[in-house]
Amino acid sequence: MITKQAKSIPPATAIAFASIVLLVLLFAAGARAGQPALWETSGRVELLKGDARGVSISDTGMVMLAPRLTEVFNTQQTYVWSSAIDSQGNVFLGTGHDGKTFKITPSGSGSLLYDATELDVTALAVGRDGVLYAGTSPDGKVYRIGADGKADVYFDPSDKYIWSLALMSDGSLAVGTGDNGKLYRVRSAGASPESSLLANTNQTHVISLAVTRQGDLIAGTDSGGLVLRVSPEGKMFALFDTQLREIHALAPAADGSIYALALSDAASSARTPSAPVVTTPQPSEGATPTTSVTITPIDETGAPIQGQPGAPTRSRSDVSNARSAVFRILPDGATDVVWSSTTVTAFAIAPALQPGSVLIGTADKGRIYSVTNDGRDTLLLQSPEGQISSLFVKNNQVFAASSNQGKLYRFGNDLVSEGTYESPVRDAKLTASWGRIWWRGTGAVEVQTRTGNGERPDATWSDWSTPYRNPEGTQITSPRARFIQWRATVRSANSSTTPSWIEDVSVAYLPRNVAPEVLSISVLPIGVGLQQMAQVALDPNVESSGLDPSVFGPVAQVPPRRFYQRGARSFQWQAEDRNSDTLEYAIYYRALNEQTFRLLKDKLRDNFYTIDGATLADGRYVIKVVASDGPDNPPGQKLTGERLSEPVDIDNTPPTVKVMGQPQITRDSVRVVFSVEDATGKVRKADASIDGAAWSPVFPEDGIADSGHEVYSVDFGALGPGEHTISLRSFDSSGNVGTLSVTVKR
Repeated sequence: MITKQAKSIPPATAIAFASIVLLVLLFAAGARAGQPALWETSGRVELLKGDARGVSISDTGMVMLAPRLTEVFNTQQTYVWSSAIDSQGNVFLGTGHDGKTFKITPSGSGSLLYDATELDVTALAVGRDGVLYAGTSPDGKVYRIGADGKADVYFDPSDKYIWSLALMSDGSLAVGTGDNGKLYRVRSAGASPESSLLANTNQTHVISLAVTRQGDLIAGTDSGGLVLRVSPEGKMFALFDTQLREIHALAPAADGSIYALALSDAASSARTPSAPVVTTPQPSEGATPTTSVTITPIDETGAPIQGQPGAPTRSRSDVSNARSAVFRILPDGATDVVWSSTTVTAFAIAPALQPGSVLIGTADKGRIYSVTNDGRDTLLLQSPEGQISSLFVKNNQVFAASSNQGKLYRFGNDLVSEGTYESPVRDAKLTASWGRIWWRGTGAVEVQTRTGNGERPDATWSDWSTPYRNPEGTQITSPRARFIQWRATVRSANSSTTPSWIEDVSVAYLPRNVAPEVLSISVLPIGVGLQQMAQVALDPNVESSGLDPSVFGPVAQVPPRRFYQRGARSFQWQAEDRNSDTLEYAIYYRALNEQTFRLLKDKLRDNFYTIDGATLADGRYVIKVVASDGPDNPPGQKLTGERLSEPVDIDNTPPTVKVMGQPQITRDSVRVVFSVEDATGKVRKADASIDGAAWSPVFPEDGIADSGHEVYSVDFGALGPGEHTISLRSFDSSGNVGTLSVTVKR
């Protein structure tokens, strides 16, 4: 319906655009707290997160005026389950949950035609004589309703649901049912109709029916997801078997192809109509892969956002995780995937007014998409209602029935004179100062902004700003806040050959600088040293280019290597900066009984440090880690955060080992008693050796080494004649070792 016009950029605009590109590069260059961030709404995926009122969004991300959507009739019912139109242009709507059928004349005058006793009117069809047939559920019947609203039961099968109706080429009525998946043919024969079983599909439901221009009856089923061609004799041929559950709607096209809308288990509507599927609007997903890069240096991770949730990172032909999909069955039997989405539920399809396209009505904000056969989709328009449940075309007019509220709308090729687009809300994460806003576009376009500190725009937000009309850039006048939103108003241009459009809207802002925070400090066991490992080298050309290094992807950080270092005390810490600034650290220490901290190391980029215990006197110390965001902020604007460690012990003095008394030598044994003293710590263990043999553990006389004073008795068996050397070594809790050797003679 809407085609993208060729755009010519005048020289002045081209120069301005080149300046904007330069600004983008400058903003991308490591935008931290001291530098601006850039929010660029570029590409269709990002734009579909906003609200389009009277505007279309093309497959390339261009916002332009949409077809004029006119409300024809309000049924005052919640759901419209079915629709039909006769040769005179009268539209019929079947609703739920009051089982009402409405008639709307071409002039837009609507009235209640019939009120059935069943809850829902789930299928409608118009006979050649203009009589309306209405199928109801549950425990449904098919009613024959005259122009005067009088109705009689035309067909009353034993099946629970009447899901679909279609007028066959011979004038008989095809009836698709559930829960037994049967297809009936009902013919008018004299005073009473004749019915017969046309086909048993061996499916659970016959959800949809359509008749092609060639007179073929086409049926869509649940739960096998089959598209069947059924001959007048009831012979079935499977045209297509999708891996999705339900063929919800069928739409034959003028070229002989058939569009089939399929739903997954999560989106399937083959349930009791009294428990309808009402899908919460989801972020839209494109049908064709596009690239949308938003340069956003300020984020939770500090990295630019390179893709958005719901971004089309898969082929549309991949329906393995699709929520809904539209297939095109060609006359030669081949099948193409025209559109698919893992997030959006589609409920209606119809051939577009322009050949080679299909209209898709969704539960995504009541949107209607126009999708070409090669998969290029345009958000044609967004209705005021929750979902589009039915689409049909008559006399170059498209009729759309909605649910939540049940209304009938109409649109054609004429465009509205004015439309607006409201962007998604941007979270700057912190209170921000706003810079300039600029965009690309032509014609009568103006942009406004509003800001607030709540996640959703409400009465606590600022009013919309005065309009900005200069696409080359205007200073934002909205007050400082954490959140911002922009709105574009597009009006019809004076010249019909130059349509108004807008794309690539960019907002510059400067988040408030926040002090970094040291979250925790971990103290490693005594004797564990940390050593920096070789890191992956960053391309030296990146820094000189002025671009943000994170644009080139994350750089793997190799953790430090642990090794033994006598008396070492090592610390590791975690720190964060909400501005994602580069941090550097300073390490200080003080004795527990002192007040003044002394510097150990500053301008440290690593988040660990090892102290050589030999450089400090024995005692208890407190370590302070100070984090600074100085590397990314101008002088005088840097902020710091700090944290103190728990007290740590520095003990460089080994335990003292002494012999208590004289060795006791008998013919059968030798006994030596040692005492071990540790002034600053506790004795941890002791080993003994004789004549250089392997060390053997010994226990103190009280059985447990748990104090600063321990006594050890070392007993050896009978020794040979001559001198013997008995050695004892003792370790304290800091890993210091004291030794003593005694020579005995026998």
